[in-house]
Amino acid sequence: MDILSKIYPNSAGIDIGSEKVYVSVEGQSVRNFRTFTASYKELSAYLKECSITHVAMEATGVYWITLYDILEADGFDVTLVNPSDSKNLPGRKTDVQDCQWIQQLFSYGLLRKSFVPEDIVRKLRVYTRMREDKLQMASTHVQHMQKAMILMNIRLPEVLSQTHGASGLAMIEAILAGERNPEKLLGYCTTSLIKNKGKDILLALEGNYKEEYIFELQQAYDGYMFYLNQVSKCDTETGKILEEYNSSSNKNYTDNHPIKPIRHNKPKINHLHDLLLGIHGANPTTLPGLTDYSLMRLTAELGNNINQWPSVKNFVSWLGLAPGKHQSGKMNKRSKKKPATRAGQIFKQAAQSLILSKQPGLGAFARRLKARKGSGIAIKATARKLAELYYRIFDKGMMYVETGIAKYEEKIKQQQIMFLHKKANELKMQLTEI
Repeated sequence: MDILSKIYPNSAGIDIGSEKVYVSVEGQSVRNFRTFTASYKELSAYLKECSITHVAMEATGVYWITLYDILEADGFDVTLVNPSDSKNLPGRKTDVQDCQWIQQLFSYGLLRKSFVPEDIVRKLRVYTRMREDKLQMASTHVQHMQKAMILMNIRLPEVLSQTHGASGLAMIEAILAGERNPEKLLGYCTTSLIKNKGKDILLALEGNYKEEYIFELQQAYDGYMFYLNQVSKCDTETGKILEEYNSSSNKNYTDNHPIKPIRHNKPKINHLHDLLLGIHGANPTTLPGLTDYSLMRLTAELGNNINQWPSVKNFVSWLGLAPGKHQSGKMNKRSKKKPATRAGQIFKQAAQSLILSKQPGLGAFARRLKARKGSGIAIKATARKLAELYYRIFDKGMMYVETGIAKYEEKIKQQQIMFLHKKANELKMQLTEI
């Protein structure tokens, strides 16, 4: 019988809480430290005294981030561990026993290292995630504006595709400034909108302009503009990080592919496309459903080194896009997989847009699968295909060429013909074309 050997003899395990952290070093009694910065520095000094080189800690909320940064800066090899990988044995559940169990498992190499990107990617991640939060808050105030207008019986939400578009906001600002004449309010719309929907807009602008509803509209408008300003500040800081990242990556790359338009929430960052291509040394926006905005968010989640995942299967599994497997003997159940990561959600959003697209072959694949299995499975499967293509662009230098829906449908037709010929041979029958 083989005996497990220690891979990391000079290791420590840390269990992190909101008020205290517990540290286990082999041969020493467990010590606890408070969660102040000075206490973390004291903890680092204690680990150096014990000649510790490797540290394992659980990913607990956001509490781990500061301690991780301090230990990493002090030269320790820090491993962040998924809590599900280090579940305790039955009956062992205290903070002291938790850190001892982490240390014991880690010393024998039984814990997997969670993905933690380099420092500049973590900086970029903070700004992009903050931007998404502000956009979500802004969308709440759009709903409040729509509610206030409905209370006044101004039916702009029914006649405009976007109440917060350029024409919609111009009319709202005029209403808040005191304008009530529908003809004058209509003048704030674009020419095409007046031509196509002018009569309906005039009818929609005849409202019940009560003082309390105007006040509610003003509050919602001010909140919306505040968060748009916050988004703009996030874009400024994101642009600085992208320029720094671009200059340090040394991956000069240009191509002749046209830049895809960004329909919603376009970042106000100069030369965004060139910066991203310089960071990656490739152009994954050639993939259907992905724009520079998608690539910016993926860069903040994944960085620019795809080889951190040894294979494409590891990559899609980490994203949470791989199908689950639960097999034992002849039993083969569908297991409930972990939810998609933030990067996985970005691929799923791109896949969702492909279902409505009439040009790419992947869109036809998604619609065909949706008819058979439902939208949830179709979106996940299409997102997985996109993620695999994304991986291969960087790993193999693959260039994606869109063949279109006709090519995909021809491929499906040939597969069906081959299947029919196979069945006909099995039944000793012959196919005849009509």
